[in-house]
Amino acid sequence: MQNPVIERIAALRKEMNEAGVKAVVLPRTDAHLSEYISAHWHIVRYLSGFTGSAGTMVVTDKEALLWVDSRYFLQGAQQIEGSGIILMKDGLPDTPSIAGYLCENLSKGDKVGINGMLMSIDETAVLRSRLNAAGIELDVDFDPIDRIWTDRPALPSDKIFIHDEKYAGESAVSKMARILDSAKAQGAQAYFTSALDEIAWILNIRSNDVPCNPVATSFLYVAPSGSTLFVDEAKLTPEVKAYLAEAGVATAPYASVLTALAALPAGVKVLLSGSRASGAIAHVLEDRYVKGDSPVALPKAIKNNVQIAGIRQAHLRDGVAMVRSLMEIERTVAAGERLTEMDVADILLRHRSKGDLYFDLSFESICGFGANGAIVHYTADETSNTVITKGNLLLIDSGANYLDGTTDITRTIAIGEPSADMRHDFTLVMKGHIAIATSVYPEGTRGAQLDALARMPLWKEGKSYLHGTGHGVGHFLNVHEGPQSIRLNDTLAPLTPGMLTSNEPGVYLADRYGIRCENLVLTIPYEETEFGKFYAFETITLCPFDRSLFDTSIMSAEEIRWVDDYHRTVYDRLAPLMEADERQWLAAATAPLK
Repeated sequence: MQNPVIERIAALRKEMNEAGVKAVVLPRTDAHLSEYISAHWHIVRYLSGFTGSAGTMVVTDKEALLWVDSRYFLQGAQQIEGSGIILMKDGLPDTPSIAGYLCENLSKGDKVGINGMLMSIDETAVLRSRLNAAGIELDVDFDPIDRIWTDRPALPSDKIFIHDEKYAGESAVSKMARILDSAKAQGAQAYFTSALDEIAWILNIRSNDVPCNPVATSFLYVAPSGSTLFVDEAKLTPEVKAYLAEAGVATAPYASVLTALAALPAGVKVLLSGSRASGAIAHVLEDRYVKGDSPVALPKAIKNNVQIAGIRQAHLRDGVAMVRSLMEIERTVAAGERLTEMDVADILLRHRSKGDLYFDLSFESICGFGANGAIVHYTADETSNTVITKGNLLLIDSGANYLDGTTDITRTIAIGEPSADMRHDFTLVMKGHIAIATSVYPEGTRGAQLDALARMPLWKEGKSYLHGTGHGVGHFLNVHEGPQSIRLNDTLAPLTPGMLTSNEPGVYLADRYGIRCENLVLTIPYEETEFGKFYAFETITLCPFDRSLFDTSIMSAEEIRWVDDYHRTVYDRLAPLMEADERQWLAAATAPLK
């Protein structure tokens, strides 16, 4: 039986040929430029079989290619096997950019097609510039997917609900006023956003449109004369309609957004984010927009006191769920009972879902045993679901969305007695983790300036990892949130008090095991001297690391003290919330390192 992917690409090429398009670029995103997307927008998955959260497909009349970053080198290769698709390992020196590939493989006069809603203003401009310089045309209205994908899922229609101000800490009216002040400072009278996390944050609304991301499919126009939420009417309850009206927000059909923007008066200047607004939006506004910085990114990332208090409470409940999950995993293995990677994910879900204010997972749990742990964003399915046996490592990366906060934690645990290599590699990763956790840095420091601290213990032994060390985390929102990060390539956003960021160095040995150790850290004031303000990290996540994996012979006294102090905090915070047998287990798991 022929691979269905081959048939689908052939159908796409037929559409391309009829439109005179030599190549099409298909980013794995949606009309809101989201990282996590609803089933309706899984175009790349439909055309390639690749299930990762980031990647771009290019189909020409001769080749089909998939660009993925380092997280998906292994997974991508596995999932496209037998499809004829070529894997392009983005970021490696010998891998061309998409624009570079197109310019090299197309001829002057050829046409490249994209759906302009799926590429940002900045991305569209760069691609157009590169192609035009080579005499290649860019068609931004090429979208044949509905004709190919005949059983394509509909756009989600889950109801919107209000995120109570007792959790959000600020009203929608206040946020919109701040946004308009920022827009004015950038030379605009209004702000338009298609970013679902921005809309959720601004209006204090949530939904369940995207798995593990409590967002509502919509567009938002914010203006002094009145704001408009472009949304499917079926998603609005009477309560939400009244709430929006009271906040000065009208509603309009989701599909009417481009027509409405095109009809705005000539004198109105609309602020658009170059990275978060699509090229199609800019196109319909013509000369009535200002490209600038999102007025939402920083306010959303800098959590207020109410949010911070909620985040701490959410991590208490999540810590209890994690401990109970680790206990169950340990006891199941010790009893010789069958346990698979998918069973572990089920255990995590069961314990988390019992917690107060639980809403959903913050992402699909990553439970990778042995060689599967070396696949950075591995997700077990029926074909890969591995039985967990003694003699290797289990990597568990998971989290949850609670009404008062979002969690994200990774623990690597030994199943049975770990080898010396496992303990050595784990300790190198933890040394990097501790270096980030204990860092002190001046005001204005960006994550890229700290990133090497996490990698240095590995670098000294010729080892590394290709993913970022840390990403921003939302508040009852997306688990990946900008603008800050801790990574080698700079995002230019300084780490600022109130920002919640992950600390997750790792190391991955193909066909052997993977190791990652992740806590969330909150940027806090540290001290102010004649040299200015200094900041530090407060570790928020509460869950023990596997003590059997530490090799104290390569740790400093300060590093050992940090682990012991952290474990003491974990016990002191979680033990009062646990039963007697759980406290006993936790006491052993948090005992001082020997």
